[in-house]
Amino acid sequence: MNETPATVTSAASGRRDLVGYAILVVSYLGMAGSGPLVAWADAPEAVILCLRMVFASLALGAVFLRRPMLADWRRPGAAWRLLVMIAMSSLTLLLFFYAVRQTSVAIAMFLLFLMPVWVALAAPRVFKSPREPLVWPALGLALAGLAVILVPDLLGEGIKVSTSGLLAALFTGFGYATYTVSVKGLTRIVAPSTISMAEAAGDALLVLPLAVWQFGATGFEMDGRTWAAAIVMGVFCTAIPYTLWIVGTKRVRVEHVSILGYIEPVAGPLFAVFLVGQLPTIWTVVGGALILAAGLVIIVFGRGEGEASTAAAAEPEPL
Repeated sequence: MNETPATVTSAASGRRDLVGYAILVVSYLGMAGSGPLVAWADAPEAVILCLRMVFASLALGAVFLRRPMLADWRRPGAAWRLLVMIAMSSLTLLLFFYAVRQTSVAIAMFLLFLMPVWVALAAPRVFKSPREPLVWPALGLALAGLAVILVPDLLGEGIKVSTSGLLAALFTGFGYATYTVSVKGLTRIVAPSTISMAEAAGDALLVLPLAVWQFGATGFEMDGRTWAAAIVMGVFCTAIPYTLWIVGTKRVRVEHVSILGYIEPVAGPLFAVFLVGQLPTIWTVVGGALILAAGLVIIVFGRGEGEASTAAAAEPEPL
């Protein structure tokens, strides 16, 4: 039977978008610079986070702030979804900082990066798409790689654990998953620049009270290093990468987006070599190799956006 034009278009739209994957990888590499820059600046977390988002907002506003962006807020269903996205982003960031203080970086990171598990479970229901079996082995590889990277810290002495810290860390995974799924939905109704601008400005406003309190409580004095770190993070680790990430998220299956996010904890230690002189351990190298293998599995063998539904629709019904 000859294919109809609609069938051809549907099949073409379902192919893997290699450009979308490349955009996501570049965005995660940019975001990975934030952690080493925070360590290099040695400033209170809320203060540097607020400054980072302020400079990101200024950069995005200078380029994108115009009538179409404001009109996006008036689209049906856009305003409340943008507000939910902003709230989840800010809450996740703040809870992650709290979890780090109440447990450890390793524990907080591991529970945060359970996020792709929740995305893989929720996405098929939210977006009415068939579950992709390949996601689970790729996710297993990525989680194994993250565990290997964090082994020295997870097995180290003096790790403090509190119930509130563990709950906060666990919620960051749920929160980040909710944020990722909400961004995926938003890309269907508003422009990526609108989403990144709303997030940066919203995060800056919501974190500002804590930043002011932390600034006063610690007696911290701003210096050139802090300003430089905030500007670089705001422009090159937030404004540009966030916008690219949203563009990539629009083009790629959301389950793949979340698994590729494991590139960030791999790239972070590499940036730290240049900024704070921390050499990666053998654990980081081995774990990083597993995470990169997971990313390659997804890019090479994963189904494209809509391809799973196209394949399912093409299967003949049982007699």
